[in-house]
Amino acid sequence: MSTDTTTGTTAGDNVAAPSGTFKIGGDLEVVRLGFGTMQLPGEGVWGWPDDHDNAVAVLRRAVELGITFFDTADSYGPVVAEQLLKEALHPYADDVVIATKAGLTRQGPGQWTPVGNPAYLRQQCELSLRNLGVERIDLFQLHRIDPAVDLEDQVGELVKLRDEGKIRHLGLSEVSVEQLEMAQAIAPIATVQNLYNLAHRDAQDLLDFSEKHGIGFIPWFPLATGELAGDDGVLGQAAKDHGATPSQLALAWLLRRSPVMLPIPGTKSLEHLETNTAAAAIELTDEEYDALTSLGD
Repeated sequence: MSTDTTTGTTAGDNVAAPSGTFKIGGDLEVVRLGFGTMQLPGEGVWGWPDDHDNAVAVLRRAVELGITFFDTADSYGPVVAEQLLKEALHPYADDVVIATKAGLTRQGPGQWTPVGNPAYLRQQCELSLRNLGVERIDLFQLHRIDPAVDLEDQVGELVKLRDEGKIRHLGLSEVSVEQLEMAQAIAPIATVQNLYNLAHRDAQDLLDFSEKHGIGFIPWFPLATGELAGDDGVLGQAAKDHGATPSQLALAWLLRRSPVMLPIPGTKSLEHLETNTAAAAIELTDEEYDALTSLGD
């Protein structure tokens, strides 16, 4: 795969340079607009998606479009999302980076339970290595901090796995600045993943801290624009002016918001994948950016 070293994009494809790249942990370069795999498994059932071939096609098309960063978790499916990545993309291109997570179990729709027992985290890491078909996981994230287990024990087990060569970089999900600082006292933290989008910015202090310290910030649910997407609103009007969709502008706003921002919109639709990826080409004017930013004030 031929790569443009100035932009991190794949030559001949239409992912856009303005999104730029970011080095996770200071050495693992990814195109900032990534792909989240949570939606790929079937809804409401445990198992493979109804349209398995389509799920594989979406992942392969994502790579063709220049996406290099894929975010998944052991609980997506469960297991299914990791296995789909392996089926679709293995052997992985040199520039493809896979991030997975463990420490949050799923019992059903809306039912999640953190499990941070060190032995469990080790077991899930071993399973993810097998399901992804890799010898080392690029980015392994603690999906949630388990309040019943000492943070030092949870992060400490990931450090052991890193020292054994099974993990390259460590990340955290849904944490506060205080929790991040506590974890950093144990080991370097390369990324954090919190809810953040145009309409929900409770994690702004965490984003500010991450930017200051060069920590990648992965906003999950990046396209939650809700009522902001109305045709008569600022977002809707700006989308019309660009000949774009509200979701595309929401992604363009995130990419401009911070150089450490790594949005991971997910979809089962090839059409939506193309649309989302094209958002990297949208350059907001200062006035448009300020107007969209003010929607969350």
